[in-house]
Amino acid sequence: MFIVSDDQYAISITPDLALDTGYTYAGGLGVLEGDKFYAAAKIGIKYIVMTLFYKSGYVEYEFDSSGIPRPKPQQQPEEFIKSLTHEDVFKISLSGFDIEIEPLVYRNNSAKAIFFNVISPEWASKLCERIYIENGVEEKFYKYTILAKAVAEYIRRSIRLEDIAYIDLQEAYTALLPLQLKIPGKYRLIIHTAGIWGHPSFPRELLTKEYGYKFIEPEVFLTEIGLATAQQAFAVSAKHYDVILKIFPHFSGKICYITNGVNVERWMKENIRNAYESLGLTIDSLVKLKEKNKEELEKFLQNYKKDVTLEGKLVVVWARRITEYKRPWMAIRLARELKDMPIVFILGGKAHPNDHIGLEYMKLFRKLHNELNNVVFIHDYDVAKARIILSSSDLLLFTPFSGLESCGTSYMKAAINAIPSIASRDGAALEFIVHNVNGWLFGEDIREPIEIYSQRASEINEREYAELKEILVRVYRIFSEEPERYYAVSLSALRSFIARASMYRMLREYYPELIKLPII
Repeated sequence: MFIVSDDQYAISITPDLALDTGYTYAGGLGVLEGDKFYAAAKIGIKYIVMTLFYKSGYVEYEFDSSGIPRPKPQQQPEEFIKSLTHEDVFKISLSGFDIEIEPLVYRNNSAKAIFFNVISPEWASKLCERIYIENGVEEKFYKYTILAKAVAEYIRRSIRLEDIAYIDLQEAYTALLPLQLKIPGKYRLIIHTAGIWGHPSFPRELLTKEYGYKFIEPEVFLTEIGLATAQQAFAVSAKHYDVILKIFPHFSGKICYITNGVNVERWMKENIRNAYESLGLTIDSLVKLKEKNKEELEKFLQNYKKDVTLEGKLVVVWARRITEYKRPWMAIRLARELKDMPIVFILGGKAHPNDHIGLEYMKLFRKLHNELNNVVFIHDYDVAKARIILSSSDLLLFTPFSGLESCGTSYMKAAINAIPSIASRDGAALEFIVHNVNGWLFGEDIREPIEIYSQRASEINEREYAELKEILVRVYRIFSEEPERYYAVSLSALRSFIARASMYRMLREYYPELIKLPII
């Protein structure tokens, strides 16, 4: 399928990574990096992805008698631990102390994932206990300094400079690496954050103490460091590129965009994929395949709510990280206001344990699950469960406040399984969804910073919710009264997404010197 160079490495540094085993990720970035890892392995790229080893994963939730979500650590599965090979222990210096690091390696064909396990001292090991969970700014700073210094030492020890094609810094927390390891011309920064919010910073005193640099500003933004030290930088969708240029115009000469994708083999339901690849996928065959998948979904959902049934009902999914800008309240209002219609809402996701508003939404999701027959809440949503839900439902809701989602990929994963979406005009949905053809769009295309809790945002939210509800009711009528029209949109979604959303397309664009199409 491709001609792949076998003499240079593509290296990716990421805070989290979602493999098919283990709790080594928190959300979208980790899943994206996992998709890249498996796709790179499949086509034979010499690919190395590096991250920290989190002994207690991210977060699980239990609900107490009052319906309040109580967070707890995740225990790494034994099968994951056994799949890792151990490399020689080395030391780095942190805050004047020697820190012992053991690389744990997960291999898949030509690709390998390296998890840096902090062995000692105990206080340093505890810094890396869990993903994105720290007690204060200083802990966070030293956690990502450990990652930067471990990566730098590993590269010095194990990889020749001339064998490195690219070192990709996934998001701003990894931008500390160029302060530790200076390799001009090799670094690229991939920005996964939209808008002016969410770009992390550290006090300059910490950077001076650990790296010896005296920055001018009292708070140093890591995205600025990454952009300054990288040869090139990428936004992750066309709209994201437009938004980022307004925030970092002084780096416009370095920034371009490559739209995110998904690993089709990982996310496409096997029976639909087989039918598609054998050229046997028609509306008639699609109906039968989706009916079978829906039966499997019903059995899965009965693990959460025993009496749920899906026959004759439109199954609508809202499942992702639970936080305010993704507007989970829209799914809550829809479920309540449409409770008398034959629509089942699958709500899935987790909030960060320090996101108090997100935790309140989890509480509301749980309340709906207990009170309404038409709601099932998947509180332990993960990659394995996402693969079931996003391949077997009828409709996906993608609802971020416009201008705050960099790309999003859930609608891609759904579409390659012939599941259309109703999406707000944000991220890469604008690049993929044609209204009334392969899905539906609602709301405004906003490209200026709007405070999510402002009066203007509230007015936008009300208008957009009314439009979303009207479209959802209309889609239900199409689904129930004009099923052939619904399945035509579903099939259009699959056919129009599958090549453009493919991770192979994304990898070709990121690594043009390493991957070439065969000459025919």
